[in-house]
Amino acid sequence: MRVSVSVVGHSSAGKTSLVEALLHRAGAISRPGRVEDGNTQSDFSPLEQRRKMSVQASVLPLAWQGSELLLLDAPGFADFAGEIRGALRAADNTLVVVSAVAGVEVGTERVWATAEDFGMPRIIAVNKTDRERADFHTVLEELRSTLSGAIVATHLPRGEAAAFGGVVDVLSGRSSDGSALPIDLEELLETERARLVECVVETDEALLERFLADEVISEEELRAALLAAVRAGQVFPVLPVSAFSEVGVGELLDLMVSGLREAASRPPLTAVDGQTRDPDPTAPFSARVWRSSTDPFLGKVAYLRVWSGSLKPGQPVLNARRGVSFTPAHLYVMRGKDLVEVPELRAGDIAALTKLSEVGIGDTLCDPAHPLDYGPMKLPEPTSELALHPKSRADEDKLATQLARLLEDDLTLRFERRAETGEMVLAGLGDLHLEIATDKLALLGVNVETSLPKIPYRETVRGTARAQGKHKKQSGGHGQYGDCWLRVEPAQGFAFASEVVGGAIPSKFIPSIQKGVEESLARGVLAGFPVQDVRVVVYDGSYHEVDSSDIAFKTAAGIAFREAMAQAKPTLLEPVVQLRVYVPERCTGDVISDLQTRRARVQGIESSGPLSVITATVPLAEVQAYSPQLRSISSGRGAYSLKPAGYEEVPRNLQAGIIASRQLETA
Repeated sequence: MRVSVSVVGHSSAGKTSLVEALLHRAGAISRPGRVEDGNTQSDFSPLEQRRKMSVQASVLPLAWQGSELLLLDAPGFADFAGEIRGALRAADNTLVVVSAVAGVEVGTERVWATAEDFGMPRIIAVNKTDRERADFHTVLEELRSTLSGAIVATHLPRGEAAAFGGVVDVLSGRSSDGSALPIDLEELLETERARLVECVVETDEALLERFLADEVISEEELRAALLAAVRAGQVFPVLPVSAFSEVGVGELLDLMVSGLREAASRPPLTAVDGQTRDPDPTAPFSARVWRSSTDPFLGKVAYLRVWSGSLKPGQPVLNARRGVSFTPAHLYVMRGKDLVEVPELRAGDIAALTKLSEVGIGDTLCDPAHPLDYGPMKLPEPTSELALHPKSRADEDKLATQLARLLEDDLTLRFERRAETGEMVLAGLGDLHLEIATDKLALLGVNVETSLPKIPYRETVRGTARAQGKHKKQSGGHGQYGDCWLRVEPAQGFAFASEVVGGAIPSKFIPSIQKGVEESLARGVLAGFPVQDVRVVVYDGSYHEVDSSDIAFKTAAGIAFREAMAQAKPTLLEPVVQLRVYVPERCTGDVISDLQTRRARVQGIESSGPLSVITATVPLAEVQAYSPQLRSISSGRGAYSLKPAGYEEVPRNLQAGIIASRQLETA
């Protein structure tokens, strides 16, 4: 039997350390590595070893009680949501790791909600139960009050913090080391057993009838029903563990191999066109790419989850999303940092294909005779940006190529060249995400300096003004003559109209006047920012039978527009965003106080379990570097999202500084 499990949770909950303990307890490694020493099986890339943290998902197998477990160790930071969601998608089950000290955190809620969306069976491991200030029972109540579903304790700690020496099975009442049950645990054990039994029998009609009739239900029957409910995603067991001492790790392994589902027991998968495909090795081949990377020797490596059927070398494969077919010569499975070649891939395998330029994250690979597409992966939108400045001409020449590789391997990154500011801007899910991206560029031989991007200010008018624009030039032969009067006034968006009567300007020249105005919108009169939200009306003018031309009227329109705008109370506009901040309730006041210093308008505060959700409108300039500040305020437990909310006028007391800075920049 093979069981795949994504290991997820908030950062610093101890996921990688727990994976090391699981591998060691199962005999897959001779000694567990330490994140601090950079020698764990999961964090094998130079970036991870240097930063002492996971930045990519890794696949690690182990054998336990005749079964194979595939552990997908995912990063904890929300900045790496692409890797987290990919690991969740690739596995059949989820292990959510929670710190016994920190309790339920924002990252815990996020991965729980995502796993729920995917219909994943889940086990919760409360790690660090041996640490100072650990409180398993408080965390258990937090889990129940915050997360959805029937959350039950299947094991209780025998002692906590330095006294944590074993776990007690809730159903049997037996301690893992065979010692007598502490007296102070008896009442709690009875309470938790009653809760567990109640949740379990509610998932089985026959047992429920017997329970209501006060019939005796054996421990074996209850345990079998419990494991069936866990596999079905109806009950979510919680147990205490310590990655450091490995207390509870054996019980966690037992629960994973007996209570989690195999690939074949998953329900049929549905494609975007409504087709369904059973996770059956005899069905037509289909797989989905959940991660990709670029290797200097192997080229593009696509990591895929085989959903159905089987694949052998030389068998044709269709990339349904791109409409491209290829024939893989070699098939691999992952073992940490190593790729191991295999003769066949079957439903349930988490595998890799190499040297494939036409395969990307979210692509569906399938049998050409039975095409289908499972659709792209849904990923969060970027919240942070950096402007990239190549250090040399050589770096500039290589940037586009290497950045394209980076974007292919991480769909949560965005890149654009902003014409109005002349900057190359990389957007991601946080400052750490962008730091890692620039580190990866350096490893690819591209060195860049970074800065916050320039704010894309706009200009508009608050009043109405009229002005004449006349372009007259005589230099022998035909001259140039164009004369128009324009009225500029506030509007929503841009509008142009003609009120010319009596043939003061021939109608054939009106489009040229409009074009002259539209070209002038690119540079306003205050600081040269683009102009928006104006209505321009041409209402009078004059022409010359011989010298008037399209170019003359276009030039005249530009002169008139700039003059009228200068008189129509011009002002600066700045982009504003809607900000949603997720923080523990105790941090709400500090977050709001900080937002008020950022010119934010708080629109509402809602409760979501132990979290507060603060919604505010705030100028983009004030939250460009918000990620580290929020992390500091919330001790790493906060998260936020942004979405554009239009433009608003910059306060008068700030406009002079922005204009002066712009003039200095363009001098």
